Amino acid sequence: MANIQQVAEKAGVSAATVSRVLNNVSSVSSKTRLKVEHAIKELNYEPSMLGRNLRNSESRLLLVLIPSISNPFYTEIIKGIETIAIANHYNILLCATDSNAERDNIYFNMVKNKLADGIISMDPTINRQKLNELAEKHPIILCSEYEEGGSIPYVTIDHKLAAYHAVKHLIKLGNKKIALINSDETYLYARQRREGYERALQEFNLPIRKEWIYHTEHLEFEHGVHAMRRLLQVNERPTAVFAVSDTLAIGALKEINVNGLHVPNDIAVVGFDKITFSNMTNPTLTTVAQPMYKMGCTAANMLINRIKGNQVESIVLDHELVIRESTMG
Repeated sequence: MANIQQVAEKAGVSAATVSRVLNNVSSVSSKTRLKVEHAIKELNYEPSMLGRNLRNSESRLLLVLIPSISNPFYTEIIKGIETIAIANHYNILLCATDSNAERDNIYFNMVKNKLADGIISMDPTINRQKLNELAEKHPIILCSEYEEGGSIPYVTIDHKLAAYHAVKHLIKLGNKKIALINSDETYLYARQRREGYERALQEFNLPIRKEWIYHTEHLEFEHGVHAMRRLLQVNERPTAVFAVSDTLAIGALKEINVNGLHVPNDIAVVGFDKITFSNMTNPTLTTVAQPMYKMGCTAANMLINRIKGNQVESIVLDHELVIRESTMG
């Protein structure tokens, strides 16, 4: 493979002139530029992107932090991030932290050492203090999960309003005994979705009963199965369930079916996220649709703007309630 010196020799110019042509420096005459471009083409020369990035103090690499690769919620967001990254000549590195502080530090150090240009974090378990410290000097964007009153820009939806709409839908169908399958309320989205659930019940003077609220440790199918099993054992069984993720809701559907009950006639179910699998269940799942692809595109655009030194504002995107068979009799 040809190097820059061979291109310079072929064109009869200095290596510095070749470099100026490659970097579109305007001081090179059109005649010289044509000679260099001809030599590049003839020798099939490909410049080293690594060398160029090092000279420009950039890596053209964006880190995308997620807690686990097993959650299908992140798939469409990552597609959106990747679309914008590639269009802007960036690559992405997907980093599953597994809620491990040592891994967090590895990724933070990559940015500090200029091995990556910035971070999009979707990890609610991340060390918030260290992330805030990093954001003082480096570009960081939060996606979906964010910090109320924090200084790091974010893109999200109104989780409280979305949950309110989901539960209000169940109430308008005639349900008065509505359970909640929630996750760990150390996470902001879980607290906000519970607040939306409670707001809807209070608006219609319906009871908020502790035995109808179940908290899981993780947003996984098995946890939805277990949560629904417990809810079916309470003295007064709920007639509807709002789960804060589709994976939990799909687990709940499984357990209801196993017990010989009918959805939605015996128990109606609503999920959250509109992951691909939510339209493959039996019955198909009513769910709150987050604009996940758009969220990823927005987060990537925000991060690239921050890398360029521009100020960016936090963005709250719209959600939609997608009504399917799990609430339609």
